Amino acid sequence: MVVSPALQRGDWGPKKGREPRRGGAIGRAKLFHAALSQLVIVASGGSRSRYTGGWNIVRFFGKGNMEFESEFEKSLFALRQAKLKEIEKLGQAVYPNRFPARQDETAVTLAEVRAKWDKPDNGADLEASKPQVTVAGRIMAIRAQGKAGFATLQQEGARLQIYVRLDAVGEQGFALYKLLDLGDHIGVTGYLFRTRTGELTVHVETLTFLAKAMLALPEKFHGLADVELRYRQRYVDLFANLDAREVFVKRAKVLRALRTFFDNRGYLEVETPMMQPIAGGAAARPFKTHHNALGMDLFLRIAPELYLKRLVVGGLDRVYEINRNFRNEGVSTQHNPEFTMLEFYQAYANYHDLMDLTEELVKFVALEVNGTTVLPSGEKDENGNPIPRLDPNGKPIDFAKWQRLTMVEAIIEHWNFGDWRAPTLQSLSSREGLLAWLQDIVEALVEPLSEPHKNPHLALLGTLDHIYDRLRPGALTLGRAIYEIFEATAEPNLVQPTIIYDYPTVVSPLSKQKPDDPDHVERFEIFAGGFELGNAFSELNDPVEQHKRFEQQLAERARGDEEAHAMDEDYVRALAYGLPPTGGEGIGIDRLVMLLTGSKSIRDVILFPLMRKEQGTENREQRTEEPAG
Repeated sequence: MVVSPALQRGDWGPKKGREPRRGGAIGRAKLFHAALSQLVIVASGGSRSRYTGGWNIVRFFGKGNMEFESEFEKSLFALRQAKLKEIEKLGQAVYPNRFPARQDETAVTLAEVRAKWDKPDNGADLEASKPQVTVAGRIMAIRAQGKAGFATLQQEGARLQIYVRLDAVGEQGFALYKLLDLGDHIGVTGYLFRTRTGELTVHVETLTFLAKAMLALPEKFHGLADVELRYRQRYVDLFANLDAREVFVKRAKVLRALRTFFDNRGYLEVETPMMQPIAGGAAARPFKTHHNALGMDLFLRIAPELYLKRLVVGGLDRVYEINRNFRNEGVSTQHNPEFTMLEFYQAYANYHDLMDLTEELVKFVALEVNGTTVLPSGEKDENGNPIPRLDPNGKPIDFAKWQRLTMVEAIIEHWNFGDWRAPTLQSLSSREGLLAWLQDIVEALVEPLSEPHKNPHLALLGTLDHIYDRLRPGALTLGRAIYEIFEATAEPNLVQPTIIYDYPTVVSPLSKQKPDDPDHVERFEIFAGGFELGNAFSELNDPVEQHKRFEQQLAERARGDEEAHAMDEDYVRALAYGLPPTGGEGIGIDRLVMLLTGSKSIRDVILFPLMRKEQGTENREQRTEEPAG
């Protein structure tokens, strides 16, 4: 990068024998701006480019090993450091600790200003009363013309325009205004008025510097274009994309609504261990860790279930917990290794009671968060109103309307795969019937598989073939086979809110068996938007049967199922003290927020989702750790 000699010297002042049009602080500010413009153009090779990809992104280190993403970014940082020195010369604290500075004074929020004074046709009233306000915020737009200028402040998602005039703020105040950049934080005091275009505006009388953005904001604050960059730099995404901010505001409302719902029904919120000696309560691969002081291996919890049921044994009849779970599995638009789960348990209830409670719960949360039970698509119409999300039949997805199906009924109802023989209750009720049905499909695969480009259901064909190959020699149980067929055929089509119940016993080691059908348990899952949202069942409370189920899971683990449940002797012992009839349920908060905000990916609703290391990170870390000299 070529830099002019004046910039290399750091010579921001006027040349000897040549005075600026105005002396002092304003003159220095104008020269500084001219220097900045020159350097920006030189750094970009003669053209201005977008923050989101135009600059040559190169990782390197400046003084003190501070990391920058480009030569331009490093130069801009240095220039804004110089601006800070100029601001300090104006008598401003460059990093003040409060605004307003006096402890007995307070500022109002931009939202409060708009709520109180942004009324139609009140320009005359504002002109007469000139209400005084003190506000602060981040500069999201700024423009100056001669001796006056406008800027837009943003705070907590609200925006408000300010108007700065030289004759109102004085020379030093206007010099400060000239040194401000997009992203800077400022505080202002002044009176409200409406511009000729009707915009509510603060006529600034005092201007206070609060903090400088040392790096460039995304161009014209339209947001980050690179989705991965939005996840990695959420601190930029939140103020650059107000839609992203709104997602997390709604997430907080979801959590608040859940707590209100359960607190009003006599549930007690509790906290259970995040590190556990046995990874239990779900079928999942855990993360492992080690406690040095105790010399023992531990697991980050995959579910709080077994601890919550211990509390019910202890007499806490209604409990719930909202907290993190960790599962060492793949990442997708619906899965994140670290996620938030609601789990709740109610003594003297069964899974039918929880079905009713679940429908009521989800409806309540939707109304509290969105004011409607109809799910948003994530898009807005020309008036800014949410566009409803529709199912494949064009009907709005509505949390006030639920369907209930058994797992077998769901497979039959959602079977829509061309000319293949459709399953029946009979073919799905026995191992022999299932084998015969699968055999018909597998034998018809020879010709379709020879021309895979002509078959839209090739992945499903492969899944059914794999199920058949394991079911025939006995490597797969009937219940497990039905469950896998359901996941492959019905689950993706469960777009409208649906409760699927009566699961195979073999895939439900913690559920109570149906009294008249030991091959199935009193369990249900809730689905919406094409994915699972929650899981519930009548809790198994027979310690002998529970021990037997754990042993069956150990056998599954021996056959290669890494997600099979481990033996938990202490939990069995707790059951031996007497667990009353209990219903329990877990609901994924992240997925619920996805549905209520119209988000397409789980990463959109997690503030800091886990990301792969960026390319070159390992080399940077090695350089950082190398000793000096």
